[in-house]
Amino acid sequence: MLAAHHARANDAVTNVVSHRRFSCARDRFGSPLPKSRRRCKGRSIAKWRSKGNVVDRCEVSWFSALCDDDYEFLGVPDERLRSTLEHCRDIVLQAETGGFDNVLLPSGYALGIDTTAFAAAIAVLVRRIRLLMAVRIGESWPPQLARQIATIDRILGGRLTVNIISSDLPGEKLDSAPRYARTLEAMHILRTLLDGRPLDHDGTFWKLKLDPPRVTTVSGACPLFYFGGLSDDAREAAAKGADVYLMWPDRMEAVREIVADLRARAARHGRSLRFGYRVHVVVRETEAEARAAADRLLSRLDDAEGAAIRAKSLDSQSAGVRRQAELRETASREGYAEDNLWTGIGRARSGCGAAIVGDPDQVLAKLQAYRAEGIDAFILSGYPHAAEADLFARHVLPRLDHGPLEAG
Repeated sequence: MLAAHHARANDAVTNVVSHRRFSCARDRFGSPLPKSRRRCKGRSIAKWRSKGNVVDRCEVSWFSALCDDDYEFLGVPDERLRSTLEHCRDIVLQAETGGFDNVLLPSGYALGIDTTAFAAAIAVLVRRIRLLMAVRIGESWPPQLARQIATIDRILGGRLTVNIISSDLPGEKLDSAPRYARTLEAMHILRTLLDGRPLDHDGTFWKLKLDPPRVTTVSGACPLFYFGGLSDDAREAAAKGADVYLMWPDRMEAVREIVADLRARAARHGRSLRFGYRVHVVVRETEAEARAAADRLLSRLDDAEGAAIRAKSLDSQSAGVRRQAELRETASREGYAEDNLWTGIGRARSGCGAAIVGDPDQVLAKLQAYRAEGIDAFILSGYPHAAEADLFARHVLPRLDHGPLEAG
């Protein structure tokens, strides 16, 4: 029963977990077992296809809570789930054991632990999974960041991907247009250096003439850049400089419009984009149980505390955050913006503010619907993160044909 798995996974969210906890799905060398050797309730992808269904290959990633964003009850701090090295490590190892392709390591200024330092630490502990390391451009000098990216990619054996965040320098404030212009310059500098080419850059924010660093990525090329933002300035920066455009949850017609718009913008610059969808998930054996689990997450939330959590984020006034608020305000009384898309999570966090809620068939169908609209990658999460990763890995992931996005 899913409820039993949920209870067992909840037991695993404490910070005293040793690496032996992850041995159940690993071989004697410590590597994750192939899916065919893991026990998993639900139909395999082969059986699913034999029923006449078609499931296109996509990247499926999880999320490690580096920014003080893990709860059993939203808005209620839990010492077991604090953003420590040990807890965030355990989420990453749970994602690797479960078969996820990648894991997002988010980055904030005031919250949690440093992402680059954590990525270097966890890189020596994982064997297969990729890391999607978030980097904050406002706090970075691109040539040094290029060295950090190349070094961590080396430690990982060539499995690093990069989430570019168009951040301000804490304590300063740039308007949207110059902030995204600075991010675009940074992406150009990073791509040039990480592709091993000499840099001769005369921009608004940096004027640099440099040889590439001696340390290179394993491939000798720049890793994939994942980048999100809803404003016109953000969309143009993505079209010109990103590889994967990330979006937060929205109604299906809005997803369709965003994909079409970004494809057209990229084409005007002689480029193409792939598309990623960042969303939470609550999966249980029945829809009623999933809805009850979602409601339980909010059962101890104080509205004032939820507002305070949202306000802490440095991007709390961005176009994307405003759109998440609109989605929440126009949802049904129960918080559903459309079938199986629940906005309640946005009451206690900034940024990605909705979850796919349902039984395994409903969650899978929702993901397939996004795939039909052009989504190539999913970055998922749930509360508590280790517990929900286990549930999704057991009951939905084996029914998806998935694998890492490749450069190209």
